[in-house]
Amino acid sequence: MTNDTPAPKPDALCVVWSSPDPEVADNLVFMYAQNALNRSWWKQVRLIIWGPSASLAARDERVRDRLREMMADGVEVWACRACAENYGVVEPLETLGANVLYVGEPFTEMLKNGWTQLTF
Repeated sequence: MTNDTPAPKPDALCVVWSSPDPEVADNLVFMYAQNALNRSWWKQVRLIIWGPSASLAARDERVRDRLREMMADGVEVWACRACAENYGVVEPLETLGANVLYVGEPFTEMLKNGWTQLTF
């Protein structure tokens, strides 16, 4: 006998932020990620800095302040190490407090484990 009932999905959201546009960061990515956790829309929120957004996150102090604020609220911030290496920003992202790692494999596992994903 098999159980055809799908396994419950985790109440977890992964926001992939790749856009280097500060308007997208402020008025979409950060606003949603922070509110999603603060208003309990999701129990766990992870923001992944991936691609060109790595440079903006490392070099724009206003963006860095917003990321610190989100981390203080409990949003997990990851950054793609390969991208950070390509843009020469590993140290500033680590200093910020982001978990700088090669994200391909853990991101794949998150998807396979049912995380909801948004990409900007």
